[in-house]
Amino acid sequence: MSILQYNGGDIIAMAGKNCVAIAADTRLGMQQQTVACDFQKVFKMHDRLFMGVTGLATDVQTLSQLLKFRMNMYKLREEREMKPETFSALLTSILYEKRFGPYFTEPVICGLNEKNEPFLSAMDLIGAPVFTDDFVVAGTSTPNLYGMCETYFKPGMEPDELFETISQCLLASVDRDALSGWGAVVHIITPEGVTSRKLKGRMD
Repeated sequence: MSILQYNGGDIIAMAGKNCVAIAADTRLGMQQQTVACDFQKVFKMHDRLFMGVTGLATDVQTLSQLLKFRMNMYKLREEREMKPETFSALLTSILYEKRFGPYFTEPVICGLNEKNEPFLSAMDLIGAPVFTDDFVVAGTSTPNLYGMCETYFKPGMEPDELFETISQCLLASVDRDALSGWGAVVHIITPEGVTSRKLKGRMD
């Protein structure tokens, strides 16, 4: 088993019309053994920027705390919030810096830029980025997630439709994966603010 799959977990980020959504399951496991059902994998960087991290649980927590520190330092120095594009470049740099002893994580970044346009990116454990304008996925059931997102995604979705689509994609995918699931959380980012909802998943 890959060390990236040891604790399980799945994340999707999806773009809509002047809004963006990120969803993750809440299971923390040790291979097939479930340890907790409320493990945080999505982190709020600021009101218009979220980061989801899947992979080894200890590295997820370490990386999120390091990035929160870097964000606070940037805000103190620049007196403004970091743009999603800048944050993505920062994270790429941090991961590549540790390439000989990497964080075993696969981050997903989503947010709204200054024009209220969705920004999505994802990267592997050494920081090789991918940018897209529809959806990005990461985690143990990546093939399932890709299949569901390619089936249900359509451009220009409003926030409510985006929530429904991303929720169905995540729940249908994790139901077919023993290493993830057991509940989920969805965040919808719009120019007016953030809406967060918890989803119930199968517990078997």
